[in-house]
Amino acid sequence: MRPQERSIHYTTREPCHQRPLYRYMFQPYELFVGLRYTRAKRRNHFISFISLVSILGIMLGVTALITVTSVMNGFEKEMRERIVGASSHATVTGLGEPLQNWQEVADITMTHPEVIGAAPYVEGQVMLVHSGRSTGALVRGVLPGEEGKVSELGDKLEQVDSLDVALQPGEYGLLLGSDLAAYLGAFVGDRIMVITPEASVTPMGFVPRVKRFTVTGIFRFGMFQFDRNLAVMHAADSARLFKLGEGYSGVRLKLEDTGRAPLVARDLRDELGYDYYVSDWTQQNANYFLAVKMEKTMMFIILSMIVAVAAFNIISTLVMLVQDKQADIAILRTQGASPGSILSIFVVQGTLIGVLGTVFGLIGGILLASNIDVVVPFIEQFTGPVLNPEVYYIDEMPSDLRSSDVIKVGLMSFGLSLLATIYPAWRASRTDPARALAYE
Repeated sequence: MRPQERSIHYTTREPCHQRPLYRYMFQPYELFVGLRYTRAKRRNHFISFISLVSILGIMLGVTALITVTSVMNGFEKEMRERIVGASSHATVTGLGEPLQNWQEVADITMTHPEVIGAAPYVEGQVMLVHSGRSTGALVRGVLPGEEGKVSELGDKLEQVDSLDVALQPGEYGLLLGSDLAAYLGAFVGDRIMVITPEASVTPMGFVPRVKRFTVTGIFRFGMFQFDRNLAVMHAADSARLFKLGEGYSGVRLKLEDTGRAPLVARDLRDELGYDYYVSDWTQQNANYFLAVKMEKTMMFIILSMIVAVAAFNIISTLVMLVQDKQADIAILRTQGASPGSILSIFVVQGTLIGVLGTVFGLIGGILLASNIDVVVPFIEQFTGPVLNPEVYYIDEMPSDLRSSDVIKVGLMSFGLSLLATIYPAWRASRTDPARALAYE
């Protein structure tokens, strides 16, 4: 190609000043230049590498934070459901003596609009002995016809049709938690020795009261705390065992909304007076749920630091980019760009890195948290069980993804990314054009 032909070829390209203005009139030029810098190939490839690392770091941190928060929420929700399903939402007991008028107390509590069920119970600590093994256990005496109003025990039975069949007054039948039965090696039809701590006075001295019960069924709540330590019998049999006569330990209540249990318990205290003690499930398990809340807070703080470290990598990226673009900054300044405009250009770049990392992290976190029931079994094929039920009370990984947590994590990540852009963008805005162009 001849020289003049080459020049003609290049002059056919559209000059910048002749491009139509509508291409820029709908966006600030700071945004256009910032996005153009982001897409442009850089002479220093290390800057691109640091930018990619920043995006990946923010993405992984946000994904981990959403996943862990969802698992902790699911763990707390699962524990709450299993606890209130096995125990009770609220309890009314006498002050230091058995409750003789349980029906009257139940009728008073049922007048509260949020109480939907009431049933009496007898509770006490015993020692169970079978096949050379012994263990302490909590015995709960119930009325089969009333128990379904306050708990899910009837739905958790194995090898027996109903509570009415398994627990007959005077037959001394006993229901065992699945893990408790496994520890004792007991099966339906086996005889279990029940020893109470209260001793009887005989000519031979103090002798513990011992009674043999027949295992009439097994129940499984899926929570180690109850499956390992709870045994259930008829209230009449337990009253005779603990010498309560016609009395009961108290009345268990079921509420329409478990979250309002403390408020309902306060109302019932005012209504029943000072002759009774009213407690709710949050008081009975207060230490546990406080520990879960503290663990959630600490995990959020720790994982937020991962996002913060990745976000502050943006500082390194922009500092090197500012150094790389000194001449461009100087030219823009000489063309009339204000320091605020220069600052905005580099804020756009840093913010874009943060937005990309945050968006990809949110997508990854939502997908992982929503499919945790598939991911964990796959991991357990190589590592074994992730959860030990003796430690965590449950044997499967729950997940409860909440939109409020997703929004909170997204805003935190975006805020940290935006904060990380301020210093390098400010340095760019302070560039002296004369000094920057002195060696160009």
